[in-house]
Amino acid sequence: MAGGAAAGAAAVAAAQPTSSYRVKLRRKELLGLVEIANPRIIYHRGRMHFFAFDGFVMYTFECKDSDFKQKVLDTTNSQTRHGVSELITKT
Repeated sequence: MAGGAAAGAAAVAAAQPTSSYRVKLRRKELLGLVEIANPRIIYHRGRMHFFAFDGFVMYTFECKDSDFKQKVLDTTNSQTRHGVSELITKT
């Protein structure tokens, strides 16, 4: 039964609408917000680093992977149908 519950939770998470609000930040601003929000994963695609917080996608083009103590997930070669927005809803 535990597997069924996990599958159900994953289906609910995938069905939730993704955030359409994006906030571009400077490096220092994003790193400060990362300290407050404490996301588990920072996503990286091309030059952009981003994470979802409180219904918004926060992003910058000014950071490096080494700026974060969180796990950085490279989504450049993501095979998801809806791209990065689908990854955000699953975290």
